[in-house]
Amino acid sequence: MEHNLEQFVVEIQELLRLDDRDALQETLDFMRVQDIAWVLMELGAEDLPTVFNRLPPGRKADVFGYLDPEYQIRLLDTTPRADARFLLSEMETDDLTALLQSLGEEQLREYLRLLPFRAIRRALKQLNYPENSVGRVMSSDVVAVEPDWSMKRALAFIRRNADEHSNNVIFVVDGERRLLAAVPIRHFLRGRAEDPVASLLGDSAPVSVSVLDDPIEAARRIQHYDLETLPVVGEDGVLLGVVTVDDVVDLLEAESTEDFHKMGSVGNLNLSLQSASPFLLYRKRVGWLLVLVAFNAMGGYVISRYEDVIEALVALVFFLPLIIASGGNAGAQSSTLMVRAIATGEVTARDWLKLWGKEIGVSVALGVTMGVAVSLIGLWRGGLELALLVAVAMTLIVAAASVVGMLLPIILTRFKLDPATASVPLVTSLADIFGILIYFALAVAIFNITIAGT
Repeated sequence: MEHNLEQFVVEIQELLRLDDRDALQETLDFMRVQDIAWVLMELGAEDLPTVFNRLPPGRKADVFGYLDPEYQIRLLDTTPRADARFLLSEMETDDLTALLQSLGEEQLREYLRLLPFRAIRRALKQLNYPENSVGRVMSSDVVAVEPDWSMKRALAFIRRNADEHSNNVIFVVDGERRLLAAVPIRHFLRGRAEDPVASLLGDSAPVSVSVLDDPIEAARRIQHYDLETLPVVGEDGVLLGVVTVDDVVDLLEAESTEDFHKMGSVGNLNLSLQSASPFLLYRKRVGWLLVLVAFNAMGGYVISRYEDVIEALVALVFFLPLIIASGGNAGAQSSTLMVRAIATGEVTARDWLKLWGKEIGVSVALGVTMGVAVSLIGLWRGGLELALLVAVAMTLIVAAASVVGMLLPIILTRFKLDPATASVPLVTSLADIFGILIYFALAVAIFNITIAGT
């Protein structure tokens, strides 16, 4: 019978409570290693090593590679040195790099002592690449052959060097390991034994990504060219490693999570919500909230400057939250659409003028539609002049907020800042300030109200 992951968690927790070791072992033997890793991350801190240590060494290493770094560290801290050395030495280079870069300086030195020299050299080489680069996430375990080899020699080399992590593409390099082609392995299997590998090479250059590129660029190329594996090259075209489609899934998940955090005005959380401490959650959220308090205080100050207007026409207060909230909602919509389009590469900062013109047309149409709707309430509450005020104010505020929401991510991109920083709360707060100014300025003009001190 097929289990879902939540059922596995409940079942294993019950077996631990009953101390039924035989049934626990039978359940673990039945499960896939990816599912075991997921369940382990759902268990409590005490149960994590208990269940993990029930696995045979080979499955331990496989499961360990699928755990998030925080859980890998917990297990290594409770594992004998010999077992920790085995687990670390069995990790793929990109997974090992992800673990090492999450460690503090003292922990990093301690874990490096457990690794063989070859693994240390490869891990440190990847850690030397910039933090947000393909070099940090690539796997340097790659099979490559040379064009003057025969098919027979190439296949023999592939058999000797391929492992369970190898893929269906074989790279062809010259004598200096510069990338020449990426050839599906089926072409090697169909070729005659005496034919040279060069006979498989086409005229088009292979799709690749620079080791210094942003990992999201690798994800875009894999998606655009429908690849399983993307070769990673240095400035001189030398093949350094590969990025695979499973790496891309992890990258896109991490990127989307980070963008969601930023758009919610939350600092990026490298831990799960369950694992994060209350103090960490407080620290990640309080900064932006204080900034937004300052913006909202500015809005309150603007309102206080128009006390005479409010006293002269109390009905204005009824429409203030409605109109201001509508502007904030429109700005949030524009910002969300623009951040998403920039993140996927659909638009660039150079497209701002074309998009600006389109957004003005759309936002004015939205504003007019909403203005007509709210003017009917204005007509009922205060007559023709109030209806005119709320209709014009709604149109201008929705249009202004939408343009701000569209332009702010582009401006941030031009200054090489993350457009996701143009978060919904920030755009909404800016729209509130602009909306209050527009609303009361129109009220003063339409109703010819005199403000004290002017």
